[in-house]
Amino acid sequence: MFRLTIIITTVTASGYDDTTEMTIATDSVDADMAQAPKRITIRFIRSFMIVFGLVSSIFDYVTFGVLLWLMHATPVQFRTGWFLESVISAAIIVLVIRTKKLFYRSRPGRWLLISTVLVVIATVLFAFSPMGRIFGFEPLPPLFIAILTGILVFYIFAVEIAKNIFYRKIV
Repeated sequence: MFRLTIIITTVTASGYDDTTEMTIATDSVDADMAQAPKRITIRFIRSFMIVFGLVSSIFDYVTFGVLLWLMHATPVQFRTGWFLESVISAAIIVLVIRTKKLFYRSRPGRWLLISTVLVVIATVLFAFSPMGRIFGFEPLPPLFIAILTGILVFYIFAVEIAKNIFYRKIV
């Protein structure tokens, strides 16, 4: 049963992530990016993947460490916390990396924003619902929620810093 739960949880998380990513094609482009054609090179893509992949991995390890060593999470709390943090951060970080500007200074496309908000709401509702219990989740204590929210906020700041450096130094 445990392996089946892990598989279903992974598929659910992937489906939520895909929902926001499918709406990227409807996104608005910042005016300064649309003034002249831009060439995207393999070097740019490789550098982007390395920089933002490393930031993502660091925050994965931070989340693991906090849940395991600081919060002493039970396996069910760990599973719930990891599900919440990974799905919500994946959805929100799309809004951050979609622009060179600070994320709150660039308005995303309507469908991208709507899908992101809906995925965040659906993720929380699913994890804390009776259906979530079937998949091995449980409501987390308020302290867990506060700490996971803090990790997400620091992740957003770290991505903004990395983005600033990336576009000044690498591109």
